[in-house]
Amino acid sequence: QVQLVESGGGLVQAGGTLRLSCAVSGIAFSGIAFRLKTMAWYRQAPGKQRDLVASITSARTTNYADSVKARFTISRDNAKNTVSLQMNNLKPEDTAVYYCNTVPVWVQSGRFHWGQGTQVTVSS
Repeated sequence: QVQLVESGGGLVQAGGTLRLSCAVSGIAFSGIAFRLKTMAWYRQAPGKQRDLVASITSARTTNYADSVKARFTISRDNAKNTVSLQMNNLKPEDTAVYYCNTVPVWVQSGRFHWGQGTQVTVSS
């Protein structure tokens, strides 16, 4: 019954900024509170696989893909059950659908569970 709802995407010129948000609903992940889960942002560019771009643990340790280091910042608000991704100095290669999820990806009803994602398009 976990739900993941992403928002904040849009069209922006190269060098611009966007902030994505993910609202997590449902009481818990198999009885485990949101605050104890490692959360992440993934993205899938046209014609490419879905990749992990940033993660944040329950202790707020962060990790980033090399391609976004120094440009993106992941954060979480455990009181609101939300995860955010601040994206600065966007590049055309950042164009993708962005998804939030747990690490590893949450399984629900026997299959990987994803939200709808939010589209980010960066023009040159």
